[in-house]
Amino acid sequence: MKDLRVIFAGTPDFSVPPLSALLEAGVDVVAVYTQPDRPAGRGRKVQMSPVKQVALEHGIAVHQPQSLKRDPAAIDTLSALGADLMIVVAYGLLLPSAVLEAPRLGCVNIHASLLPRWRGAAPIQRAILAGDRETGVCIMRMEEGLDTGPVYHRLQTAIAPRETGGTLHDRLSELGARALMEALPGIADGSLAAEPQDDTQATYAHKLTKDEAVVDWTQPAETIERQARAFAPWPVAHTQIDGLTLRIWDAEAKPSPAPSAPPGSVVQADRAGILVATGSGVLRITRLQPAGKKPMSAGDYLNARDLGGVRLG
Repeated sequence: MKDLRVIFAGTPDFSVPPLSALLEAGVDVVAVYTQPDRPAGRGRKVQMSPVKQVALEHGIAVHQPQSLKRDPAAIDTLSALGADLMIVVAYGLLLPSAVLEAPRLGCVNIHASLLPRWRGAAPIQRAILAGDRETGVCIMRMEEGLDTGPVYHRLQTAIAPRETGGTLHDRLSELGARALMEALPGIADGSLAAEPQDDTQATYAHKLTKDEAVVDWTQPAETIERQARAFAPWPVAHTQIDGLTLRIWDAEAKPSPAPSAPPGSVVQADRAGILVATGSGVLRITRLQPAGKKPMSAGDYLNARDLGGVRLG
């Protein structure tokens, strides 16, 4: 496998464990493709991607085209690398057919779901929002369709009851690295067959929007809890109090008789949490973030705020 010439394409933190696994195994990564440096953070300073940082630390050539669909020269450069395989992990750019066909063995992708469920941009969060009890990763041969290619290998994992989008993201990143290294020898020597997906079972994980993070207190407490878990650390479920945004970082649905108070009403508040009436059951908020403040426990928040008679939303 050390004779395998690989191009790696990825950008965010999710892509780093698979790249690191390839390098630790001695795979010949001939080039890294990642998105251009961009302003990030509160200071809006131009920053390189996490994948670029790893590539530079290992002396790997880095390519950062703005587009591969509209830049014939960039495609020529990629083709000239003579790679056997291109491994794509959260790269963020569309790959035209000329790129998909350039490596001898084509392009493979690590996708963070059990395909064909949750094709698309936000499979991790959609799985939590839907109440899925398990998810996983797939090593997929790429086609021009959106996550439609045949699957070489998959690994499953349970979604823990209190799992957040952030914790599941990190676990699936590591699981994806493991799945890649398990599948790579068979892909390289042609002994591992890719199984077609059942398109009739496909669901789509549409890109997240900030509007989805607004809490609708008429929804069941369980639905709002999933929203809070799925959207941590972004875009973070939030509501309004006194006209200001209140972000909900951690919350738990509590089955209880329907309170007489309208949805969004605070029915109890103590150091154990803030109980809020919903369309069904109550939600206990244990960690939150007032506007202009850092995240804090419900107890710390209540030290400076009386919630008697307050209705959120």
